Amino acid sequence: MTGPGRYHLRLFADGRPVQHGWWGSEETARDKFRRWIGEYGGMPGARVTLTDEETGDVLATWPDQR
Repeated sequence: MTGPGRYHLRLFADGRPVQHGWWGSEETARDKFRRWIGEYGGMPGARVTLTDEETGDVLATWPDQR
């Protein structure tokens, strides 16, 4: 793989970007998504998103937007 990876994980706190990472494997990215919720979910205004940058689809968000 030459690019940063297809799956982009982002952490926001109160609407501001705090951290991000890229992975080539969706399975690995989803595992990191769950871990970040456990590690950073207690931050004020925390939001975690997982996006497939190839398709532009948002694969997961936490907390859910319902």
